[in-house]
Amino acid sequence: MNSQNAWIITGPTSGIGRRAALELAAHGTVVLVGRDPARLAVVEHQIEAKGGRAVPIVADFSDVGSVRRAAGEIVALGLPIAGVLNNAGIFPLERRTTPQGWDLTYATNHLGPFAFTEALVPYLPDGANVVFVCSGVEDPERRPAVVAGFRGARFISVEASARGEWKPGGSARPGLDAYATSKQGNLATVLAFAREMPRLRFNAVEPGFSPGSALARDAGPVLVFVSKYVLSPLAPMIKYWSTPKRAARMITEVLTADSDASGVYYDERGEPMRGSAQVRDPEFSARVVSETRTLLATSVNE
Repeated sequence: MNSQNAWIITGPTSGIGRRAALELAAHGTVVLVGRDPARLAVVEHQIEAKGGRAVPIVADFSDVGSVRRAAGEIVALGLPIAGVLNNAGIFPLERRTTPQGWDLTYATNHLGPFAFTEALVPYLPDGANVVFVCSGVEDPERRPAVVAGFRGARFISVEASARGEWKPGGSARPGLDAYATSKQGNLATVLAFAREMPRLRFNAVEPGFSPGSALARDAGPVLVFVSKYVLSPLAPMIKYWSTPKRAARMITEVLTADSDASGVYYDERGEPMRGSAQVRDPEFSARVVSETRTLLATSVNE
């Protein structure tokens, strides 16, 4: 692996993202993209204290204008970018909105990463690998997700999703529908981009349920404590579960692999898996991409 390579990671300040950033530091310069300058500085210091190099870039992924500006800052660095890890994501249990009025989860998890990736694509060298962290909860047939209260992605249209409107019959908690639909958007993006842009590689990972991650930080202090100190030690022994450390190592292996694989969805063990029947339909994933582009083209967040 070329130590001069640069690797972009979003959401690198906690959980799986922080551990992935530390793993990537062994493979070259790490571009840390997140919304909190102080927390970015902490990870930057951790990497540089071990002899690595990190560059912090501030961006709020709920704000399309912010991520486009961040992409421009990264391009201006002139680094030899080998890969991009779209890891940033949130999972509030209730509905929240951006100042623009978009659903906060859908904007942060799908619209922002989509705009960020499209802004970088013209500057990525042939063979660069773009990986999206996805989730099996988008699949209504995935039993563990159903047991947890998910009812799969509830997609009507990208415009409806941005408004926080979901197909009827979903979860009792609107945050679950928003999260599942946003992660389906990530997977649809990977599958469609892999077909559209064969000079690059686009892949997806399902990191497994990691109770020790920071994704469920909005679930309340008691549940967060139980997840971190009671459930997390059990994760390696349970199917579909993982830990931030194991997930980060697997994701890093997928991102840095010397492979031509594109359009592959990897499970928590790094093995190929299948998404929902809906997202596997090429017409559906192409529709998600087309509608996302249309929405972003009319966004006021320039």
